[in-house]
Amino acid sequence: MRYWLTTLSLAPLLWLQGRRVRRVTPILPEPPGDRQGVSGQGRILRLLILGDSSAAGVGAAHQSEALSGQLVADLSQSYRLHWRLAATTGHKVRDVLSRIESTATEPFDIIVVAVGANDATSGTGVAKWLGMQAQVVHTLTSKFGARHILLSSLPPMHRFPALPQPLRWYIGMRAKRLNRALTGFAAQHAPLCEMAAAEFPLEPQYMASDGFHPGPLAYQVWAKHVSLLIQNRWPFVP
Repeated sequence: MRYWLTTLSLAPLLWLQGRRVRRVTPILPEPPGDRQGVSGQGRILRLLILGDSSAAGVGAAHQSEALSGQLVADLSQSYRLHWRLAATTGHKVRDVLSRIESTATEPFDIIVVAVGANDATSGTGVAKWLGMQAQVVHTLTSKFGARHILLSSLPPMHRFPALPQPLRWYIGMRAKRLNRALTGFAAQHAPLCEMAAAEFPLEPQYMASDGFHPGPLAYQVWAKHVSLLIQNRWPFVP
């Protein structure tokens, strides 16, 4: 109740701050580089990466410095990796669902989903968030044969330097609510689903120049975390 009362009282200021952030925050492009390929030697592993601008690598100068490039480089040391990146700036969970519903069927063993920041900023409710996540997971298993789905946690938006207070507090609270719900969802759907909650310092060198997206160092930490989750699981999956 206190959260909603505080939000209501701050609504005009939050609206003004939101407009200003959208106006002054630089728009970084999705980096160039490969978005699919085959690399490495060993057991075949088929990987799909889905999501928003963070999955698309915004904040990195090239895909080799982004999540996909660094994850592929790490996994290719242990597997014959067939991989694809399907991510777009601005996507929310409903957009991810629409994309996979309209994508041609193709088998994937592991699917990494990184989405949620735009849901937090646009006000997606928890019930809708979970409902859409359930549809995403169902589609990934029924259409793509996914055997391991890694759901990336939302970033700590309450610490993003691009967001002024109290907007930072408000967006951060929304992100925390969605994160708690996603963590519970993943636990209910284990072992198919697993949370990927990488932690990295929000120091300037870890952030992109816009103060909102990860930089290459943060992508490196994130990719290593996801890689370890995959490698810990996949020696035991037939």
